[in-house]
Amino acid sequence: MCAQGRDFTAVVDPFIGCGAIEGGLSGNNYPGATVPFGMVQLSPDTHPVPDWYNASGYDYNDSTIYCFSHTRLSGTGASDLIDIGVFPTVTGKTSSGFSHDAETASPGYYSVMLKDEGILAELTATTRTGIHRYTFPADTATLIFDLDHSANKGSWGRQIIQSQLRRTGPRTIEGFRVITGWAKLRKVYFVAEFSEDIAGMDIADGAGTVFRDAAVANGKALKGTLRFRLPERQLTVKVGLSGTSVDNARRNLRAEAPHFDFDRYRASAKERWNDMLGRVEVTKGDPLDVRLFYTALYHTLVQPNTFSDISGHYATPAYSVATVPEGETQYTTFSLWDTYRGAHPLYTILYPEFDAAFVNSMLRHYRDYGYLPIWHLWGHDNYCMIGNHAIPVVVDAVLKGLPDIDPEEAYEAVRESSLRPHPNSPFDIWERYGYMPEPLQTQSVSITLEMAYDDWCVARLARHLGKTEDYERFSARAQYYRNLHDPATGFFRAKDEEGRWIEPFDPLRHGANGGFPFTEGNAWQYYWYVPHDVPGLIELTGGEKAFRKKLDTFFTLTDTSWEKNDNISGCIGQYAHGNEPSHHVAYLYNYAGEPQKTQDMVMRIMKTLYNDTSSGYAGNDDCGEMSAWYVFSALGFYPVNPASGRYDIGTPLFDEVVLHLPGGKDFTITADRKTGGAHRVSRVTLDGKPVADYRLPHEAIVRGGEMRFSLK
Repeated sequence: MCAQGRDFTAVVDPFIGCGAIEGGLSGNNYPGATVPFGMVQLSPDTHPVPDWYNASGYDYNDSTIYCFSHTRLSGTGASDLIDIGVFPTVTGKTSSGFSHDAETASPGYYSVMLKDEGILAELTATTRTGIHRYTFPADTATLIFDLDHSANKGSWGRQIIQSQLRRTGPRTIEGFRVITGWAKLRKVYFVAEFSEDIAGMDIADGAGTVFRDAAVANGKALKGTLRFRLPERQLTVKVGLSGTSVDNARRNLRAEAPHFDFDRYRASAKERWNDMLGRVEVTKGDPLDVRLFYTALYHTLVQPNTFSDISGHYATPAYSVATVPEGETQYTTFSLWDTYRGAHPLYTILYPEFDAAFVNSMLRHYRDYGYLPIWHLWGHDNYCMIGNHAIPVVVDAVLKGLPDIDPEEAYEAVRESSLRPHPNSPFDIWERYGYMPEPLQTQSVSITLEMAYDDWCVARLARHLGKTEDYERFSARAQYYRNLHDPATGFFRAKDEEGRWIEPFDPLRHGANGGFPFTEGNAWQYYWYVPHDVPGLIELTGGEKAFRKKLDTFFTLTDTSWEKNDNISGCIGQYAHGNEPSHHVAYLYNYAGEPQKTQDMVMRIMKTLYNDTSSGYAGNDDCGEMSAWYVFSALGFYPVNPASGRYDIGTPLFDEVVLHLPGGKDFTITADRKTGGAHRVSRVTLDGKPVADYRLPHEAIVRGGEMRFSLK
């Protein structure tokens, strides 16, 4: 199921995408320690209050470390989590300078020399436990446990509701905090164990009171100062987390981290990463491309995140505690507006057992909450972005036959999530007007286009299950996108509730996240968002010739008006690779008789909009979606319609890749190039038979076989 004997972690560079060079976006990734889909993301915070432009807590351009915290988001445009900060000191300072020359990272491991302290900090992780090893310059040491450290308290109404820090033994402390922010009223519990006895612990409450040698303190800004004597000048710290209770944090710690051998934990994390990364084996490729590829694959596996405890308990969105069936795991961190496009389809090929678990986690959310999640964070929904794109993820998984998903329950969830009004989807308006009127629903054009796609997904599953009436209803709704097409301007644009076009209209003007008909884009970028009916879009455009001409203009028109949204980056003409609505567009030439232009553009994007610096991504990685585009495209195909069960062929980056699939099957992709840099496709065969339509069925991959490209 994976390649044996190769160290794939050696070609991953976690620093890629960790800090913009000369402004712009970089990825918003972090270099710290985690395991695939783990609860813990243990990494340095280089800003005292992480926020939008250092959302993961780390920025490669910074030169100060404030602490090492245990949770964070990868690649997002907004910051949250950033829980349980730990900082070692001998000077009494609460931060230290550092140099990249004394900093290393690989999957599951991070180390840095804290320059001001002379302390070597090393981090690794299990699924639910962060493991620290600090080597001090002397035999006395101090650790600061900071329960007040968080993302910016000026964002999302963030505040700490309550916290507690308690000493429970000669080598143990425990505690919790309740914090509200992007995710509301998160409860974070922890238990920490140390390899040496605690010599003393003082607790400051943030209001000027310091409790000397305290056993316990409660407050809203707690910081514990722990003192140690270290015969060997080294201290190992294990911190177990839970979203449900201190007892479960303790169980997680004892089950996953029973000893203090840091190197064994590091080796175990490395082994887990090699198992996951090794499901794709690049056997022939340029070293730079290989490094970018495996780093991108790594970033797709950092999230979603484990949320249930070793006991099976997890916190529900109804603020209760439930239990998953034995052997299952509840996951969170579903950035679905982003990841439904490429990341989840990638999981269905390489990691289907995990994608099935992700879908069942979404279905449990539906049972607890009444509809599928929109942006699922620490077990709650923050309602970020538009549409309900758990729907295509669930539908795709069912139709691909992923294991252990109940099709009828899945259908109930996608159907009800498409009918019950909730903050992002006022369906009463939707069916009354056949589009979203801008005065009644802001971001109306983007929502109309995206909900039409979600409805197509529901219709497809309804047809699969023989639900004819629903199939007809949702198929009709899937065509609502046509109601906002204006033949006079050649764009989708906003109407009011009387059916009148809203003036003035400027197809170059960008919207953000409200107050305008378009979401994080403009009319040019959203024109192409009809992934379920590209032939219908071609017809509306005036036929294939007109469609090709409009695509050509899209990729060459550099005019701007007004200000660009901050997410508009990585531009080729109006194409903005730095944000997801554009991601499928390069593949649309396939549908209009010019596949060579798809091949040219896909290769251009791979070669110019990804690099191996800290500014390696053209935009926020968005929980691995920017990375998933690269992984798919480097393999030679990408899902224009993520729930269609088919992939659109581009051009492969490597000469030979083997996908090691479940059941011991292999799917091999080879490229015969007429010259070294050739990327235009003259012929594609699948198991020796020609592929004429530039489409690759999912079943052709998962049954194993060979796809061969002839490139000129």
